Amino acid sequence: MKLSKKKLITLYSNLVRSRAYDEFFIRRLKAGKLLGFYHPSEGGEAPGVGACSFLNDDDIIWPHHRGHGIPHILSKGVDIKYYLAEHCGKSTGLCGGRSSYHICAPEKGVYGTAGSIGSCFPSALGWGLGAQKNGRNQVVVCCFGDGASNRGTFHEAALMAANWKLPIIWLCENNQMSIYVHAREHHPTEHISDLAHGYGMPSAIVDGQDVIAVAEAVLSAVDRARKGRGPSFIECKTVRFYEHDIGTPDLVGSTPRSKAELAELRKRDPVLICRETLLKSKILTQKTISEIKHQAQLEIEEAERFADESPVTDAAVLSSALYAA
Repeated sequence: MKLSKKKLITLYSNLVRSRAYDEFFIRRLKAGKLLGFYHPSEGGEAPGVGACSFLNDDDIIWPHHRGHGIPHILSKGVDIKYYLAEHCGKSTGLCGGRSSYHICAPEKGVYGTAGSIGSCFPSALGWGLGAQKNGRNQVVVCCFGDGASNRGTFHEAALMAANWKLPIIWLCENNQMSIYVHAREHHPTEHISDLAHGYGMPSAIVDGQDVIAVAEAVLSAVDRARKGRGPSFIECKTVRFYEHDIGTPDLVGSTPRSKAELAELRKRDPVLICRETLLKSKILTQKTISEIKHQAQLEIEEAERFADESPVTDAAVLSSALYAA
Protein backbone atom coordinates (compact mmCIF):
# COMPACT_ATOMS: atom_id res chain seq x y z
CA MET A 1 0.00 0.00 0.00
CA LYS A 2 1.66 3.18 -1.26
CA LEU A 3 1.98 6.03 1.24
CA SER A 4 1.49 9.71 0.46
CA LYS A 5 4.18 12.32 1.06
CA LYS A 6 2.22 13.62 4.06
CA LYS A 7 2.06 10.16 5.63
CA LEU A 8 5.76 9.53 5.05
CA ILE A 9 6.66 12.79 6.80
CA THR A 10 4.29 11.85 9.65
CA LEU A 11 6.14 8.55 10.08
CA TYR A 12 9.50 10.30 10.26
CA SER A 13 8.18 12.92 12.67
CA ASN A 14 6.71 10.26 14.98
CA LEU A 15 9.99 8.33 14.92
CA VAL A 16 11.95 11.45 15.88
CA ARG A 17 9.47 12.32 18.63
CA SER A 18 9.56 8.77 19.99
CA ARG A 19 13.37 8.76 20.07
CA ALA A 20 13.51 12.17 21.71
CA TYR A 21 11.08 11.10 24.42
CA ASP A 22 12.96 7.84 24.98
CA GLU A 23 16.23 9.71 25.52
CA PHE A 24 14.44 12.22 27.76
CA PHE A 25 12.87 9.50 29.92
CA ILE A 26 16.27 7.82 30.35
CA ARG A 27 17.86 11.13 31.43
CA ARG A 28 15.01 11.88 33.81
CA LEU A 29 15.14 8.41 35.38
CA LYS A 30 18.90 8.65 35.93
CA ALA A 31 18.39 12.07 37.51
CA GLY A 32 15.92 10.57 39.99
CA LYS A 33 12.96 12.49 38.56
CA LEU A 34 10.96 9.54 37.23
CA LEU A 35 9.15 7.05 39.43
CA GLY A 36 9.78 3.34 39.04
CA PHE A 37 11.84 2.05 36.15
CA TYR A 38 12.05 2.39 32.38
CA HIS A 39 12.27 -0.13 29.53
CA PRO A 40 13.86 1.85 26.66
CA SER A 41 12.59 1.51 23.10
CA GLU A 42 15.61 2.96 21.28
CA GLY A 43 16.28 0.93 18.14
CA GLY A 44 12.84 -0.64 18.20
CA GLU A 45 10.54 2.34 17.64
CA ALA A 46 9.54 1.60 14.04
CA PRO A 47 6.98 -1.19 14.70
CA GLY A 48 4.95 0.93 17.11
CA VAL A 49 5.15 4.06 14.97
CA GLY A 50 4.40 2.23 11.74
CA ALA A 51 1.50 0.30 13.22
CA CYS A 52 -0.27 3.14 15.02
CA SER A 53 0.27 6.33 13.03
CA PHE A 54 -2.70 5.93 10.66
CA LEU A 55 -5.35 4.22 12.76
CA ASN A 56 -8.65 5.88 13.58
CA ASP A 57 -9.18 7.36 17.04
CA ASP A 58 -11.62 4.60 17.99
CA ASP A 59 -9.39 1.78 16.74
CA ILE A 60 -7.99 -0.02 19.76
CA ILE A 61 -4.33 -0.69 20.53
CA TRP A 62 -2.42 -2.60 23.16
CA PRO A 63 1.03 -0.95 23.20
CA HIS A 64 4.26 -2.91 23.60
CA HIS A 65 5.99 -2.41 26.97
CA ARG A 66 9.22 -1.13 25.36
CA GLY A 67 9.45 2.61 25.78
CA HIS A 68 6.42 2.12 28.02
CA GLY A 69 4.34 2.29 24.86
CA ILE A 70 5.43 5.80 23.86
CA PRO A 71 6.00 5.03 20.13
CA HIS A 72 2.49 3.54 19.99
CA ILE A 73 0.45 6.00 22.04
CA LEU A 74 2.27 9.05 20.69
CA SER A 75 1.56 7.88 17.13
CA LYS A 76 -2.06 7.19 18.09
CA GLY A 77 -2.45 10.81 19.15
CA VAL A 78 -2.19 10.66 22.95
CA ASP A 79 -0.79 13.91 24.38
CA ILE A 80 2.46 12.83 26.02
CA LYS A 81 2.45 15.62 28.60
CA TYR A 82 -0.44 13.86 30.36
CA TYR A 83 1.42 10.57 30.06
CA LEU A 84 4.57 12.05 31.64
CA ALA A 85 2.47 13.54 34.43
CA GLU A 86 1.01 10.08 35.02
CA HIS A 87 4.47 8.51 35.14
CA CYS A 88 5.47 11.12 37.73
CA GLY A 89 2.48 10.40 39.98
CA LYS A 90 0.77 13.72 39.27
CA SER A 91 -2.96 14.35 39.51
CA THR A 92 -3.08 15.73 35.95
CA GLY A 93 -1.92 12.41 34.51
CA LEU A 94 -4.01 10.24 32.21
CA CYS A 95 -5.19 8.15 35.16
CA GLY A 96 -4.86 10.78 37.85
CA GLY A 97 -1.35 9.67 38.76
CA ARG A 98 -2.45 6.21 39.91
CA SER A 99 -1.08 3.94 37.21
CA SER A 100 2.61 4.71 36.59
CA TYR A 101 2.91 3.76 32.91
CA HIS A 102 -0.05 1.34 32.73
CA ILE A 103 -2.17 4.06 31.23
CA CYS A 104 -5.66 4.39 29.84
CA ALA A 105 -6.73 6.90 27.18
CA PRO A 106 -10.12 5.67 25.90
CA GLU A 107 -10.67 8.67 23.61
CA LYS A 108 -7.65 7.44 21.61
CA GLY A 109 -8.45 3.73 21.78
CA VAL A 110 -6.05 2.89 24.63
CA TYR A 111 -8.05 0.94 27.20
CA GLY A 112 -5.20 -0.05 29.46
CA THR A 113 -2.01 -2.07 29.69
CA ALA A 114 -0.59 -4.39 32.34
CA GLY A 115 2.72 -5.52 33.75
CA SER A 116 1.96 -9.19 33.15
CA ILE A 117 3.48 -10.06 29.78
CA GLY A 118 0.94 -11.95 27.69
CA SER A 119 -2.12 -10.49 29.39
CA CYS A 120 -2.64 -8.49 26.20
CA PHE A 121 -4.02 -11.46 24.26
CA PRO A 122 -7.32 -12.12 26.09
CA SER A 123 -7.99 -8.37 26.26
CA ALA A 124 -7.35 -7.92 22.54
CA LEU A 125 -9.61 -10.88 21.81
CA GLY A 126 -12.44 -9.29 23.78
CA TRP A 127 -11.92 -5.93 22.13
CA GLY A 128 -11.92 -7.64 18.73
CA LEU A 129 -15.19 -9.38 19.49
CA GLY A 130 -16.69 -6.10 20.63
CA ALA A 131 -15.44 -4.35 17.50
CA GLN A 132 -17.06 -7.01 15.33
CA LYS A 133 -20.38 -6.73 17.17
CA ASN A 134 -20.71 -2.95 17.46
CA GLY A 135 -20.72 -2.27 13.71
CA ARG A 136 -18.35 0.72 13.87
CA ASN A 137 -15.74 -0.93 11.62
CA GLN A 138 -13.03 -0.74 14.28
CA VAL A 139 -9.83 -2.78 14.29
CA VAL A 140 -7.59 -3.90 17.14
CA VAL A 141 -3.78 -3.84 16.98
CA CYS A 142 -2.17 -5.97 19.68
CA CYS A 143 1.59 -5.40 20.06
CA PHE A 144 3.81 -7.90 21.86
CA GLY A 145 7.33 -9.31 21.85
CA ASP A 146 8.90 -12.61 20.90
CA GLY A 147 8.88 -13.78 24.51
CA ALA A 148 5.17 -13.08 24.99
CA SER A 149 4.35 -15.23 21.97
CA ASN A 150 5.12 -18.29 24.10
CA ARG A 151 2.25 -17.62 26.47
CA GLY A 152 -0.68 -20.00 26.27
CA THR A 153 -3.00 -17.02 26.17
CA PHE A 154 -1.70 -16.17 22.68
CA HIS A 155 -2.69 -19.55 21.28
CA GLU A 156 -6.13 -19.46 22.84
CA ALA A 157 -6.77 -15.94 21.55
CA ALA A 158 -5.33 -16.67 18.09
CA LEU A 159 -7.56 -19.72 17.69
CA MET A 160 -10.74 -17.90 18.67
CA ALA A 161 -9.89 -14.79 16.63
CA ALA A 162 -9.32 -16.91 13.53
CA ASN A 163 -12.49 -18.97 14.08
CA TRP A 164 -14.62 -15.88 14.51
CA LYS A 165 -12.79 -13.77 11.88
CA LEU A 166 -12.21 -10.96 14.34
CA PRO A 167 -10.64 -7.66 13.16
CA ILE A 168 -7.34 -8.08 15.02
CA ILE A 169 -3.78 -7.47 13.86
CA TRP A 170 -1.29 -9.42 15.97
CA LEU A 171 1.93 -7.39 15.76
CA CYS A 172 5.00 -9.23 17.06
CA GLU A 173 7.91 -6.86 17.73
CA ASN A 174 10.65 -9.47 17.60
CA ASN A 175 13.86 -7.96 18.95
CA GLN A 176 15.09 -11.53 19.58
CA MET A 177 15.64 -10.80 23.27
CA SER A 178 13.24 -11.87 26.01
CA ILE A 179 14.88 -9.97 28.89
CA TYR A 180 18.20 -11.91 28.84
CA VAL A 181 17.09 -14.91 26.77
CA HIS A 182 17.77 -14.96 23.02
CA ALA A 183 14.88 -16.07 20.80
CA ARG A 184 16.85 -19.09 19.59
CA GLU A 185 16.73 -20.38 23.17
CA HIS A 186 12.97 -20.07 23.63
CA HIS A 187 11.46 -20.55 20.17
CA PRO A 188 11.94 -23.66 17.99
CA THR A 189 11.79 -21.94 14.58
CA GLU A 190 13.46 -18.88 13.09
CA HIS A 191 10.24 -16.95 12.60
CA ILE A 192 7.61 -16.29 15.27
CA SER A 193 5.10 -15.76 12.45
CA ASP A 194 5.18 -19.51 11.79
CA LEU A 195 2.66 -19.69 14.64
CA ALA A 196 0.02 -18.08 12.42
CA HIS A 197 -0.05 -20.98 9.97
CA GLY A 198 -1.62 -23.33 12.49
CA TYR A 199 -4.58 -20.99 12.86
CA GLY A 200 -5.09 -20.30 9.17
CA MET A 201 -4.05 -16.68 9.56
CA PRO A 202 -2.19 -14.79 6.85
CA SER A 203 1.20 -13.62 8.07
CA ALA A 204 3.97 -11.30 6.96
CA ILE A 205 7.58 -10.78 7.99
CA VAL A 206 8.82 -7.21 7.64
CA ASP A 207 12.02 -5.34 8.37
CA GLY A 208 11.20 -3.84 11.75
CA GLN A 209 13.85 -1.16 11.24
CA ASP A 210 11.97 0.16 8.20
CA VAL A 211 9.00 2.15 9.48
CA ILE A 212 7.61 2.52 5.96
CA ALA A 213 7.56 -1.24 5.42
CA VAL A 214 5.82 -1.72 8.77
CA ALA A 215 3.18 0.92 7.99
CA GLU A 216 2.44 -0.56 4.57
CA ALA A 217 2.08 -4.08 5.98
CA VAL A 218 -0.18 -2.93 8.81
CA LEU A 219 -2.37 -0.81 6.56
CA SER A 220 -2.93 -3.82 4.29
CA ALA A 221 -3.86 -5.95 7.30
CA VAL A 222 -6.16 -3.21 8.62
CA ASP A 223 -7.91 -3.00 5.25
CA ARG A 224 -8.41 -6.76 5.28
CA ALA A 225 -9.77 -6.67 8.84
CA ARG A 226 -12.21 -3.85 8.09
CA LYS A 227 -13.59 -5.92 5.20
CA GLY A 228 -14.48 -8.70 7.64
CA ARG A 229 -11.78 -11.11 6.50
CA GLY A 230 -10.36 -11.74 9.94
CA PRO A 231 -7.06 -11.42 11.79
CA SER A 232 -3.51 -11.17 10.47
CA PHE A 233 -0.09 -11.76 12.04
CA ILE A 234 2.80 -9.40 11.29
CA GLU A 235 6.29 -10.11 12.58
CA CYS A 236 8.62 -7.12 12.70
CA LYS A 237 12.29 -8.11 12.93
CA THR A 238 13.71 -5.39 15.12
CA VAL A 239 16.49 -4.75 17.66
CA ARG A 240 17.07 -3.40 21.15
CA PHE A 241 19.91 -0.92 21.60
CA TYR A 242 19.78 -0.87 25.42
CA GLU A 243 19.51 -3.35 28.26
CA HIS A 244 16.06 -4.73 29.20
CA ASP A 245 15.49 -1.83 31.60
CA ILE A 246 17.78 1.00 32.58
CA GLY A 247 20.22 0.03 35.30
CA THR A 248 20.15 -3.75 34.81
CA PRO A 249 22.96 -5.77 33.13
CA ASP A 250 22.88 -5.92 29.32
CA LEU A 251 23.25 -9.68 28.89
CA VAL A 252 22.53 -12.49 26.47
CA GLY A 253 22.17 -15.38 28.86
CA SER A 254 25.01 -14.65 31.29
CA THR A 255 27.25 -13.01 28.67
CA PRO A 256 27.39 -9.20 28.29
CA ARG A 257 26.59 -7.90 24.82
CA SER A 258 29.84 -6.69 23.27
CA LYS A 259 30.52 -3.15 22.08
CA ALA A 260 31.11 -4.55 18.60
CA GLU A 261 27.69 -6.21 18.59
CA LEU A 262 25.96 -3.05 19.78
CA ALA A 263 27.82 -0.95 17.19
CA GLU A 264 26.61 -3.34 14.49
CA LEU A 265 23.02 -3.05 15.72
CA ARG A 266 23.19 0.74 15.68
CA LYS A 267 23.97 0.69 11.97
CA ARG A 268 20.31 -0.27 11.58
CA ASP A 269 18.90 2.76 13.37
CA PRO A 270 15.27 3.18 12.21
CA VAL A 271 15.40 6.98 12.47
CA LEU A 272 18.46 7.19 10.21
CA ILE A 273 17.07 4.62 7.77
CA CYS A 274 13.83 6.58 7.36
CA ARG A 275 15.67 9.89 7.11
CA GLU A 276 18.00 8.66 4.38
CA THR A 277 15.15 7.08 2.43
CA LEU A 278 13.09 10.26 2.47
CA LEU A 279 16.06 12.50 1.69
CA LYS A 280 16.95 10.40 -1.36
CA SER A 281 13.38 10.58 -2.61
CA LYS A 282 13.35 14.36 -1.94
CA ILE A 283 10.39 14.05 0.42
CA LEU A 284 12.44 15.45 3.29
CA THR A 285 14.75 18.45 3.22
CA GLN A 286 17.39 19.44 5.75
CA LYS A 287 15.16 22.34 6.74
CA THR A 288 12.22 20.01 7.44
CA ILE A 289 14.49 17.68 9.43
CA SER A 290 15.65 20.58 11.62
CA GLU A 291 12.08 21.80 12.12
CA ILE A 292 10.87 18.35 13.19
CA LYS A 293 13.74 17.97 15.66
CA HIS A 294 13.13 21.45 17.08
CA GLN A 295 9.41 20.82 17.44
CA ALA A 296 10.07 17.55 19.27
CA GLN A 297 12.32 19.37 21.74
CA LEU A 298 9.70 22.06 22.35
CA GLU A 299 7.11 19.35 22.95
CA ILE A 300 9.34 17.69 25.54
CA GLU A 301 10.05 20.97 27.32
CA GLU A 302 6.32 21.70 27.54
CA ALA A 303 5.59 18.18 28.85
CA GLU A 304 8.33 18.45 31.47
CA ARG A 305 7.13 21.85 32.62
CA PHE A 306 3.53 20.60 32.82
CA ALA A 307 4.50 17.50 34.82
CA ASP A 308 6.81 19.38 37.19
CA GLU A 309 4.21 22.06 37.92
CA SER A 310 1.32 19.61 38.39
CA PRO A 311 0.32 18.62 41.94
CA VAL A 312 1.19 15.20 43.33
CA THR A 313 -1.79 12.85 43.49
CA ASP A 314 -3.46 12.84 46.89
CA ALA A 315 -2.97 9.47 48.58
CA ALA A 316 -6.67 9.43 49.48
CA VAL A 317 -7.69 8.93 45.83
CA LEU A 318 -5.20 6.17 45.01
CA SER A 319 -7.72 3.42 45.69
CA SER A 320 -10.74 5.20 44.20
CA ALA A 321 -10.70 3.13 41.00
CA LEU A 322 -10.53 -0.22 42.80
CA TYR A 323 -13.41 -2.54 43.57
CA ALA A 324 -14.60 -2.48 47.17
CA ALA A 325 -13.12 -5.14 49.42
